[in-house]
Amino acid sequence: MDLLSPTERAVSVEGLVRWFGGRPAVDGLSIEVARGETFGLLGHNGAGKTTTIRLLNGVLSRDAGLVSVLGMDPAIDGEPVRARTGVLTETPSLDERLTARENLAFFGRLYGVTGRRLHDRVRTLLDLFGLKDRADDRVAQFSRGMKQRLALARTLVHEPDMLFLDEPTAALDPVAAREVHELIEAFRREQRRTVILCTHNLVEAERLCDRVAIMRNGRAIAIGSPAELARSIRAPVTVEIEVRPEERERAAGILREGGFGESALSRTGVTFRVEGREAIPEGVAALARAGLAIYRVANTEPDLETVYFALYGAPSPAEGDGRETL
Repeated sequence: MDLLSPTERAVSVEGLVRWFGGRPAVDGLSIEVARGETFGLLGHNGAGKTTTIRLLNGVLSRDAGLVSVLGMDPAIDGEPVRARTGVLTETPSLDERLTARENLAFFGRLYGVTGRRLHDRVRTLLDLFGLKDRADDRVAQFSRGMKQRLALARTLVHEPDMLFLDEPTAALDPVAAREVHELIEAFRREQRRTVILCTHNLVEAERLCDRVAIMRNGRAIAIGSPAELARSIRAPVTVEIEVRPEERERAAGILREGGFGESALSRTGVTFRVEGREAIPEGVAALARAGLAIYRVANTEPDLETVYFALYGAPSPAEGDGRETL
């Protein structure tokens, strides 16, 4: 685990353990999250992601380990931690009998935001999340995407330093999910809030997260940026080299004879698959030595989905029945 200084660190977890029903839901977890970082917790159902979020917020007590959130121990300073964090659960916790404005005002007062500050904060958030025109409509009339946007607004009503987002786009349609992604990216880009994101959506994690921890049976089996994790596995890399159309077959033959793996003709040149990045310059050099004109070289790196399944594989029997209950 990379060691950050106290001023750089938003979250520090060392050897975190929490037991449920005779087995550990979180088992020796150690992570650090930098201030202003978007950090993803990935894993199958039952991997311990939601339990970790609850432990970091002081909603659950731990059985072992050390935890610091914004310089506080959530097991001791649960209320001060929650006063400085915002939490979005998979199911929006909204009172559908109230309007959007009333929901935000209600949660603001719970966090001690009152008077003119509350009025201004509610107005700003309704505008920011595209709900100004529906501010005085009852939430029961809202679509799922609108409810999720309102729930995100609610997490910000007290201007927290840190956000915990648990499956923020679950069950949303692609348009609503994209809106939520753009809002989360704005948090990172414009407001530099620390965000911890639990998600099953690997495309979402790759788009939004600076770093991720892939969890299995309560443990982090890999931690790093998506690019770092991609470089850490030896997954096949597809390379496309653009050559003259009349030289495509010759190029494919040179690559096959040189042992550069499976090769095929493409619309603009030739492609080949290699087991590691280090073979790419050798393949290009072989074509150059043969006198072929090379106009473009592009390779497709392993994405986070490739990394996830390479590291994770199929779920073990200990990982439950597909429901996130821990």
